[in-house]
Amino acid sequence: MCGLPSNVYLKEVGPRDGLQNEQKWISTEDKVTWINMLSKTGVSEIEYSSFVHPKMIPALKDAREVGKRINREKGVVYSALVPNMKGLEHALEAGIDGASVFMSASETHNLKNINKRIPETYPILTEVIKEAKNAGKIVTGYVSTVFDCPYEGRIAVEDVLSVCDQLIESGVDYLSLGDTIGTAVPTQVEKLLKGLFPYFPKDKLILHFHDTRGMAIANIMTALHMGITRFDSTIGGLGGCPYAPGAAGNVATNDVLYLLNGLGIETGINEKRIQEASIYIQNKLGKTLPSRSVAYLKNA
Repeated sequence: MCGLPSNVYLKEVGPRDGLQNEQKWISTEDKVTWINMLSKTGVSEIEYSSFVHPKMIPALKDAREVGKRINREKGVVYSALVPNMKGLEHALEAGIDGASVFMSASETHNLKNINKRIPETYPILTEVIKEAKNAGKIVTGYVSTVFDCPYEGRIAVEDVLSVCDQLIESGVDYLSLGDTIGTAVPTQVEKLLKGLFPYFPKDKLILHFHDTRGMAIANIMTALHMGITRFDSTIGGLGGCPYAPGAAGNVATNDVLYLLNGLGIETGINEKRIQEASIYIQNKLGKTLPSRSVAYLKNA
């Protein structure tokens, strides 16, 4: 189709964002097996865990062990979420290619999520970014609630721009813009991107959609037409934010891949292996994943 990119970079965040909100414990052995399966799918990047305090995200308390045990495929970037210097220390010990720092465009969500006001967050993240860059790591800055906040409602583009500007000044390589509660519609996506494009190169922006209202694929289509080529997604549509009540999982890698393949956009990802990895974690969790593609495969 006219105006669409020829290639798209997908980051698989299922092992981190997908599992962080799950109540059922997935063993370290099963996590490692699953990540090794994902490594064979052709995805460009896997965010394999989070190095936050185990009390905050119990489902990922084995991050260091997982990082040390996974098989690393050539050409795959292995990244993890790091909240502070202690988290970065553990992540570097476990082995990461990329570090992801995070904060919100919403003051209230930032307080709920990391117990700090936005101005108080910058010095902490700046130190983490500096040290990660000194260690030769790629750094992504996650910005949550860029469209809507569960506590404050609609977020102004100017507020998102301010946070993004600070993160870029601190040295992040990429900005991942999160529809944390999954309520955005294409017109909001268009408005935000038009507001950011004068200041940040398109190839430095990643979009991260949750699918609470079923709008994620429509929003991705809008972003594609506007020149965005990087997206986060989770296998099977797993996920949810502990500090965003009611938020559904991320857009499913399976469904995004179905869209991109249908549009003739290259990703380098093997759809059959994605489905196999989806069924594997679906069985381990003992519940049906929300991805339409997984449901179709199961019922076929």
